[in-house]
Amino acid sequence: MTIYEELKARGLIAQVTNEEEISKMVNEGKAIFYIGFDPTADSLHVGHFMALCLMKRLQEAGNKPIALIGGGTGMIGDPSGRSDMRQMMTVEMIQHNCDCFKKQMSRFIDFSEGKAMMVNNADWLMELNYIELLREVGSHFSVNRMLTAECYKQRMEKGLSFLEFNYMIMQSYDFYELFRRYGCNMQFGGDDQWSNMLGGTELIRRKLGKDAHAMTITLLLNSEGKKMGKTQSGAVWLDPEKTSPFDFFQYWRNVGDGDVLKCLRMLTFLPLEQIDEMDQWEGSQLNKAKEILAYELTKLVHGEEEAEKALKGARELFAGGNAANMPSYELEDSDFTDGSVDILTILQKSGLAPTRSEARRNVEQGGVSVDGDAVTDVKAVFTKEAFSGEGLVVKRGKKKFVKVSAK
Repeated sequence: MTIYEELKARGLIAQVTNEEEISKMVNEGKAIFYIGFDPTADSLHVGHFMALCLMKRLQEAGNKPIALIGGGTGMIGDPSGRSDMRQMMTVEMIQHNCDCFKKQMSRFIDFSEGKAMMVNNADWLMELNYIELLREVGSHFSVNRMLTAECYKQRMEKGLSFLEFNYMIMQSYDFYELFRRYGCNMQFGGDDQWSNMLGGTELIRRKLGKDAHAMTITLLLNSEGKKMGKTQSGAVWLDPEKTSPFDFFQYWRNVGDGDVLKCLRMLTFLPLEQIDEMDQWEGSQLNKAKEILAYELTKLVHGEEEAEKALKGARELFAGGNAANMPSYELEDSDFTDGSVDILTILQKSGLAPTRSEARRNVEQGGVSVDGDAVTDVKAVFTKEAFSGEGLVVKRGKKKFVKVSAK
């Protein structure tokens, strides 16, 4: 099976502009491709997983990835796939986030000399002259055609600013500059980016001639991948300071039965033959598949040692044991009043709830337990002595657990 055939078999490719030529370039290791990342936070999340795994697969097949950081477009915002506009950011915020991204991406991509690149579109977008842009780029875009793009249709109902309207032009110009500067001949992106990607391919051909080889591929990155990045309690980050390896493991351990094989194919590097054998699994066997998924992805992001700890902690927890390897939190003396601490403080201090009001809702909705006993009274308190020894396992919902102790 060629690398392109494998990408299709794993369900990664949704649309292409020229499958015959694209597959040939990818299989021969001649693709210099880019995927864009918006530096809107200081950590990547699991919604980026599909793109990172794709870059790793293609690089291992001899192709060269370019991670394009949207430092310039981050100064503008992006309406794609959203009902509102992204927050504008300062140059300092963007640079900090870029540095964090590269550290996390390095677990997937080899950035050594000649193997891969990370570039920032601020390098060319921030230097653009407005009149020159209108003459050299704007003349190649049809407003009528742009307004048919789904990303603009969604915003038209609430009002589309001229600033946002320029985003397609900026992204198209990115591909042109990457092609011109680095020989980038292929771009990948989610289905919400398809119109912007086609714009980039068309711009290259219009400015450089029909013989300019620039290809586009769209993945199931938005409809399947990006939705993986959000849970009811917020984003699942790759940064262990934001989402612990145990919580990361638990997120994947709790995917739906109908998604586990899809995630194994798209996101892990297990052989397809091994995954195909799981197609017949059902009942408790699906839980084994989820455990395999959680372990493989935790190992990929956090390393084998952390994956082993998370696996052991999860098994201890489900077996009703003490779960020594789960995340822990130690209450300070100042957290106690007259030798006791209330359940809302425990939830907020341990990170199980971001605010007291959220903690209150969790308790009132019956989603909180302490050492297996449900806590439904928002005024419930626990003495400091209760946290001595091994501490207490505090649970919120089905996925969040913390072992809480006291000094």
